Amino acid sequence: MTSQTITAAASGTWQLGDLTVNRIGFGAMRLTQTGEAFATDAAPSDRGRAISVLRRAVELGVNHIDTAAFYFSPLRSANVLINRALAPYPDDLVITTKVGPGRNPSGEWLPLATPKQLRGQVEENLRQLGRDHLDVVNLCVAGTDSIAERFGALAELRDAGLIRHLGLSNVRPEHLAEAQAIAPVVCVQNQYGIGALPEYDEFLRSCGEQGVAFVPFFAIAGAGRAAGAKGTDSEEVLAIARANGSSAAQVRLAWTLRRGPHVLAIPGTGNPDHLAANVAAGALRLSQDELTRLEYLHQSGG
Repeated sequence: MTSQTITAAASGTWQLGDLTVNRIGFGAMRLTQTGEAFATDAAPSDRGRAISVLRRAVELGVNHIDTAAFYFSPLRSANVLINRALAPYPDDLVITTKVGPGRNPSGEWLPLATPKQLRGQVEENLRQLGRDHLDVVNLCVAGTDSIAERFGALAELRDAGLIRHLGLSNVRPEHLAEAQAIAPVVCVQNQYGIGALPEYDEFLRSCGEQGVAFVPFFAIAGAGRAAGAKGTDSEEVLAIARANGSSAAQVRLAWTLRRGPHVLAIPGTGNPDHLAANVAAGALRLSQDELTRLEYLHQSGG
């Protein structure tokens, strides 16, 4: 499929609270370095190219960008790149960020932030992005412990006007229920893609029933996770891609978007050609036969 004139509007829209976003967005994790995200020995990205990719994303109708203050390499910060490329920001641009995890200046991971430390992380994102409030802040969770105290701290920052809407990342259904008892949740950002576990399917459906956006990460990379796509795909995915004149990555994104109208996509790349292809995936309409074949692949573990 050609991608030159296809914009993110082809993917349809969803509401994050009172904010309307196209369902194909952009993830900033891969902007700061080449190779595996967060690898301490990876080469820094080309600054000019990263800025051009961000600007091109907006030109292609992307109005939902996912980022975090801990997305950085020795020479690059995703938030600072976003600020440099896009400020003053378009009125319809929604920037979602994450708090909870943190890294020291050398890139080593720190313990998850305490409720008191979350304010400092929110303020760090505000400074780097050059904004007086954050559109959406996701509390990123590790493990099964209660999130009530930390989510409550973010709810207080929302009441203070530093945050507009709240979300969750890397969570379980019980975390969502716990959070919703404190403040509204507009999105859940979890790992998901072809071959995901059955309980992930159930959680995705449950979010839709509650009007909560489900935002998969690693939808293209799959088992490759932060290292990116492995470069190998099943023959079924490749055959469907050939039949549509598309790539395997586009098939995976199109399949993900078909999981429900509340499902958003945030594929990330530092490559302008890959960016255009990812956006174009929002216009790929798989046939019922193709969806059935992909569902079988999904149920069998991808």
